[in-house]
Amino acid sequence: MQEPCQPLLDAITFDDRGLVAVVAQQHDTGEVLMVAWMNREAVAESVRTGRVCYWSRSRARLWRKGESSGQVQRLVEFRVDCDGDTLLALVDQAGVACHTGRRNCFFRAWRDGELRTVAPVLVAPDALYGPGASSDKDRF
Repeated sequence: MQEPCQPLLDAITFDDRGLVAVVAQQHDTGEVLMVAWMNREAVAESVRTGRVCYWSRSRARLWRKGESSGQVQRLVEFRVDCDGDTLLALVDQAGVACHTGRRNCFFRAWRDGELRTVAPVLVAPDALYGPGASSDKDRF
């Protein structure tokens, strides 16, 4: 059976691993939240359920955003870039998007010759994922 979102899937150029890069952006503010990966199944599930699903390269399985933290992303719209090799997911983010407990994953900035942390932790990673989560850089 063909996916209802088949025209979208056909427009995407998946890489040799079957993945496509996805930029997640808050739909109403334009804030860039994170970058992740999707395969065909993750794209189709995101469209079908309205809840964003990614492919976790480190776990080698689907990762439904917020499945362990409760910080879900509701899909508002997918956009496909001109080459079809990158997606923009316009989302409604509940809570924080980053596993470090920050609103977005882009909390470090190169300023005046040094890398600075420019956004505070809003939720302790231990509260999201359990003890030891703050040092787990490979979580997703």
